[in-house]
Parts: sequence; structure tokens; C-alpha cells
Amino acid sequence: METNTGKKVRFGIIGIGNMGSSHAKSLIDNIAGATLTAVSDVRQERLDWAAGALPEQVKRYADPKELMRSGEVDAVLIATPHYDHPTLAMEAFQYGLHVLIEKPAGVYTKAVRQMNEAAAKAAESGLVFGIMYNQRTNPLYRKLRDLILSGELGEIRRTNWIITNWYRSQSYYDSGGWRATWEGEGGGVLLNQDPHQLDLWQWTTGMMPKRIRAFCSFGKTRNIEVEDDVTAYVEYENGATGLFVTTVGEAPGTNRFEISGDNGKIVVEDDKLTFWRLRTPEPEFNATYKGGFGQPECWKCEIPVENGSGGQHEGILRNFTNAVLHREPLIAPGKEGIHGLMLSNAMHLSSWTDGWVELPIDEEAYLEKLNERIKQSTFVKKTGTEATLNVSGTH
Repeated sequence: METNTGKKVRFGIIGIGNMGSSHAKSLIDNIAGATLTAVSDVRQERLDWAAGALPEQVKRYADPKELMRSGEVDAVLIATPHYDHPTLAMEAFQYGLHVLIEKPAGVYTKAVRQMNEAAAKAAESGLVFGIMYNQRTNPLYRKLRDLILSGELGEIRRTNWIITNWYRSQSYYDSGGWRATWEGEGGGVLLNQDPHQLDLWQWTTGMMPKRIRAFCSFGKTRNIEVEDDVTAYVEYENGATGLFVTTVGEAPGTNRFEISGDNGKIVVEDDKLTFWRLRTPEPEFNATYKGGFGQPECWKCEIPVENGSGGQHEGILRNFTNAVLHREPLIAPGKEGIHGLMLSNAMHLSSWTDGWVELPIDEEAYLEKLNERIKQSTFVKKTGTEATLNVSGTH
């Protein structure tokens, strides 16, 4: 399949704030087969920034629909606040455009499910739908997924992820009026910082929980109305259990992902992949050992992993471009964005109802509870000047 430019995919970026401006620079400088031809933002100051920072030929639009129907683009990269992702994606499909959305896929799964249905219909016309899950390009997590799905770890028994190195100061939250509010962002650490980990949690293991019991603290360490500290316990269909712990208020923080199985455990920490491999699988050892005290012989194996963190955002951009031009399989299909969002929605709903939540969640119940928080909010956010921050090294 070729675009109407023959050789390059013409990208339009909708939302040129923190991430959108970073993607713009990548498309201009580093992505073979792609070119940036237009940007859109509802804020005049960002369009003024684009006028000075981007090449003169890049068109600027205040209305994203004007960009979509301009004839200037073949694909859109949506980097707006979360609520707008599904709506803008569905509009773009109607204009016959390929779509790449920033994470998370949206705020609530009902809207994302509708987006996925529209994307499935658009795919019949050859349109490509992707999501910016750049951590799927990280060699650590790619190798972890390979080890687990190939059966090296055996059946999974437990998954534990402590991800508390998302330190964010109050000044970060004060940098934008929409940030960390129910109406503007739809959540806190789960919706902003953790979408990658929530995706990787299920992507690397190939497992979604069957139910979740979560404890979210709202405004515990920061003057915000959404969650800034979360502990969630999950149960899987095969009897395995899991724990997910995250916060923005601890320093120094920890990032440790540990998966236990019949054949030992794998730990991802400090950019290393360590496999504590049992010489004899635990079920076999347990069935045959007669010595009372004792345990299987265990080998500590440092698993070789490619250097670096992979292609990251530019890797996803290249892959998406090649998917449009050459039908290269997507690293992060857009339809898979609903899985991580389902986990965060379930954690919110569990805390709001103070009970267990079965997966898939009751989408209407979640949306009702979310709308209640928006309607009942009395939180007044004190912000300074709306700021665009340097996001390098923060994800």
C-alpha cells in the first residue's frame, strides 16, 4: 500500500504539548518514510511555538477537524489530554486516516471499546491503528515476554510489580490546569505515569487477572484530587496472584518486577534480567523429595539482553510508518490499549466501591462513578502559567 505521496506517510500531530512537540521533532529529523506536514492545537501559544520551532511548510490548525479534512495528512498522531483520544481517533477514521494515539487509550473502557470497533471497521479499508506503547520496544521486556511465553518459567504463580520511582513534585501538577483532575485527566498515577507498566504487566505474562481488590489514596502526598498512591491485589484464572504498588510521592523509588513460576522466578530491576532457575521444577521436586527440609537446586542466571532501551518513541513511529507503507506487523496495535486501561479502571472502581471487581469490568458502573466524581468535585486547582515540560527520561 502506498500513500498519496508515494514514498512517505504525511503525519499530522493533534496536540503539541509535552509529548506532541517531542514527536514533532522526531518526525522531522529521524523517521525514514515519514514527514510532518501539519499540527493542530487549541492553544494559540502552542501554534505560535510551532510557527517558530517547526519548518515553515508545516501547516497549523486550531481545529483538529480542519487538519483531518485538509488533505495534507495521511495519518494523525493524537497527543491530546486522555479524554479526547477515542473521539479524535474515531473522527480520523471517518476521514480515511491512519491513527496513532498516545497512551493511555482513553479514560474509560466504554469509549475505548467504541474506538476499537471503529478501528476494526476502518481496518477493512486498510487503515492502521496503533498506540504509543514505547516500552514494548525495550529489550528487557521483550526478552521477559519471550522467556515467559516460550514456557521457560513454567506456569506463572505470582506477579509482583513495585513501581514507585514516579516522583512528581507539586510544581509538576501545578503546571497544567487539566492535569490530575477527574474532569481534565480522569485519574492520576494510574492514568498518567503507569499506563506502560499496566500494559507490560499483562503483555509480558500473557495474562489478565480475573478480579482485582485495590486501595487507592487520593491526594495523599500531593494537593490533587486523583490517586497518587495505589496498592492492588489481583487473582488470575489459573490460581496465580499478583500485586501492583505505585506512587508519585516516594524518593528514592523502586522499579522491580518479579514473576514466579514452576521453574523459578524472573526479576527485572536496575536494567537487568535475572532468572533464578530451578534445576528441577518445583511441582516435580515436591512430589519426589523425601528429605523433609530441603528445596530445589537453584541457578542464578543473568540473562543477556541487548544494550540500550530499544527504539522507544521513535521505534514505535518507525514501526507504525512501516506498517502503513509495507504492512509491517505493529509492535503495539491500538486495539490492545484497552487491556491496561481495564486494569486501571478496575483499580479505581474497587476503591470507589470498597470491594472486589471482576474483569471485564462493568463499564456502565465505572462511568457512572467517574461522572459522580466529576460532578461532585469541589477541588480548586491553583496553577501558575500553563507550561510545556521537557519529558525526556520520564517514561
